[in-house]
Amino acid sequence: MNQFEYEVNTLEEWHPVKIYFQENNYLRKIINEFSKVDPLQDLQLFINLFNQVSEVDKRYTRKENQLFPFLEKRGWMGPSQGMWAFHDANRDIIRAIRKKIESNSINDLDILRDNLVSELKRMMSVEEFRLFPNSMELLTAEDWKEMAEGEDEIGWIHCKKLEVKKENSTPLASQSLNNEKGKIHLEVGALSPEQVNLMLKFMPIDLTYVDENDRVVFYNRGDDRVFPRSPGVIGREVRFCHPPKSVDTVLRILESFKNGTQNEAEFWINFRGKVVHIRYFAIRDKENKYKGVIELSQDITHIQKLTGEQRLLSWDS
Repeated sequence: MNQFEYEVNTLEEWHPVKIYFQENNYLRKIINEFSKVDPLQDLQLFINLFNQVSEVDKRYTRKENQLFPFLEKRGWMGPSQGMWAFHDANRDIIRAIRKKIESNSINDLDILRDNLVSELKRMMSVEEFRLFPNSMELLTAEDWKEMAEGEDEIGWIHCKKLEVKKENSTPLASQSLNNEKGKIHLEVGALSPEQVNLMLKFMPIDLTYVDENDRVVFYNRGDDRVFPRSPGVIGREVRFCHPPKSVDTVLRILESFKNGTQNEAEFWINFRGKVVHIRYFAIRDKENKYKGVIELSQDITHIQKLTGEQRLLSWDS
């Protein structure tokens, strides 16, 4: 055990670096088994272990969305600019293996597997001897606490839920947001009223918010709305915003949302030459008290026609 590993072992259980090391230890055990399996002799075991190894994507996603942004704030751009590309290369290998399994083309699976194992080991080595030691030097205790607050939104590869208490952790993200005057402080992030209005205006979805009293309190004002709206609808009881043939369905949805038996309703219809996807979602506060419903409507005509993949900009084609 080197000096840095010793220091990692002394960290609190919630500390992101300690968790990254625990994940690596878990991953090494799986990789060791995975590297010994002959897919021609035991394909099912190969697939089971491969699915466990594939969970490494959660780890990469957490690094990209949690660790890298904090390093950028401290001036270290290397991981975001370099390591992310290696993450994607490993993801490509995982996709290639999965594609071969799905197509039952297993003759050279061991070659791809060996390549993946080699690259995973190389990545872990870079993490433990360069990324994490440098990160510990660059980031403050407050940085690590703030980072830890958002870790479970992405998850870990060695457990479904991390059962640790962070008594010493404070909502630093919220504290920093409170210093941004003139902004609306949301659960995550802060936006100016102008930014909120622009975001909702350019969102390619019709959004309407009906409060707990069944009154329309908001709709977004995009240029290409599926269903027309005008300011006169604000404050109107929602039952009067729908044609008579739809009212009973709307009232049934509202009642089901209010009594807690349902949380979502979904429809799709043909409307003026378009295929329109309509969804209703119940809104509840932290105490699970009903606070209204949002209605989302989207023209999915183009989306329905999509096939295969498009990984390049359509501008370049």
